[in-house]
Amino acid sequence: MQTARQAARQRRRRHRLMRGTAVTLTAAGVLVCLITAMLPGPKAEVGAEVVAPAATQAEATPSTPTSPAPPTSPAPPTDSSHAAETPTAAVGTTTAAPQPSVKAPPQAASSTAPSAGRIQPDTTYKGVATAYAAGDGNGACLFGPSDDLMIAAMNATDYESSRACGAYVRVRAASGASITVRITNECPLPCAPGQLDLSEQAFAKLADPKLGRIPITWSLLSPQTSRTISVRYKAGSNPHWCGIQVIDHRNPVAQLEVRTTKGWRRLPRTEYNYFLSADGSGCGGAMRITDIHGEQLTVDGTALLPNVAQPTRVQFAPH
Repeated sequence: MQTARQAARQRRRRHRLMRGTAVTLTAAGVLVCLITAMLPGPKAEVGAEVVAPAATQAEATPSTPTSPAPPTSPAPPTDSSHAAETPTAAVGTTTAAPQPSVKAPPQAASSTAPSAGRIQPDTTYKGVATAYAAGDGNGACLFGPSDDLMIAAMNATDYESSRACGAYVRVRAASGASITVRITNECPLPCAPGQLDLSEQAFAKLADPKLGRIPITWSLLSPQTSRTISVRYKAGSNPHWCGIQVIDHRNPVAQLEVRTTKGWRRLPRTEYNYFLSADGSGCGGAMRITDIHGEQLTVDGTALLPNVAQPTRVQFAPH
């Protein structure tokens, strides 16, 4: 009987051990599952998700090469990432591209007038026209007497210290009548900016002289001419001092330079339309004349002959 009881006890122990082992194994399995869930395995999944977009982008990139845009598709990130540098990049681009064209203007600027003055080409001005007795046609520009009395005096403001001397101006009246006059004189104050004081002969071609004053518009001309430019030294000029005048020029003269041992020297202009060399530099030598359009003419071989108009072989181009 004891043996039977012992056998029953052993069987019961084995059953308990088996149940405990099963429970233990089950618990261990649960723990393993929990630990597995907490392990870095998900990171691999996140990594896969990260790679997936990259793969998608890589697939998108081959789809765009056929279009001209591929070079620019990588650019947007670059541009957006360097947004703060955009002004610098723009400046760099501007500097690089115009360099060839920017070099040309300085060359022109170095050999042309700084500006056309108050009276600009291709510009229409408004004002009034009055009339004066022009006499023999001489005036503040000191061109001398003239048989052609289609001339005018420019108001003091636009005369601009004789810069307007010799300019050809097309004048139009409200009636539609028009004439071309040459500026040979200055109309002092109270002549207002835009005002032209025409010779009586010129005024009569626009309106009845009895009107005395009419509204007008006017603009610069660059007329056809068969004449060439002449230069004249002022009375009293000598190797130690001289004044030089340019006459019969198609376009207004902006500056005059003389050649010296140190190179070209620009001479100041007087209100009576002569360029002065106060120390005689360049007197009797080569000179360079520039019009308001920037064209330069070089004149050689002029003798230092006071008060003599010496013709040259050059003339400014028409515009």
